[in-house]
Amino acid sequence: MMNFIDSYKKLEKLCNEMYGDKHGVSLYIDEMINTPVGSCYVKSWNEDLKQLKHYRWVRNQIVHEPGCTETNMCNRDDIQWINNFYTRMMSTSDPLALYRKTIRSNRKTHSSSGGKSASRQCDDSQQKGKHSRFSQESHRCGVFVWGTIIAVIVIFLFFKVIL
Repeated sequence: MMNFIDSYKKLEKLCNEMYGDKHGVSLYIDEMINTPVGSCYVKSWNEDLKQLKHYRWVRNQIVHEPGCTETNMCNRDDIQWINNFYTRMMSTSDPLALYRKTIRSNRKTHSSSGGKSASRQCDDSQQKGKHSRFSQESHRCGVFVWGTIIAVIVIFLFFKVIL
């Protein structure tokens, strides 16, 4: 059975060949990030991107951090995901391949019918998503600031009572 690093190396080699450069998985991730409407066309886009980033991080931890090993950083499910993603790439059913196929198909359909593009609908839904993420982040930031202020006041009062 392959281990995580071997599976990752195999995926990395495939991506390196695809891009004709080193750091192929990072280049694949970058291409996904630079394709903002990908999630509108490929159902698994966001989850795949999240997993690829995570597994790149796991790989970097194992390779660069003392004490990080395959044993304490990953399990069989992680290895299986990497192997499945490799298989999806080989069968052109990975997110970028599916996106390209869909875009090509949509271009043919839209050029012959003159219809409105689905990407406009995607742009609208993505904008809503960005605003909701922003408000969630703002809320978390506000909670942190207020929590910090309250903690400082409690510490100040504690020392005032003691002294």
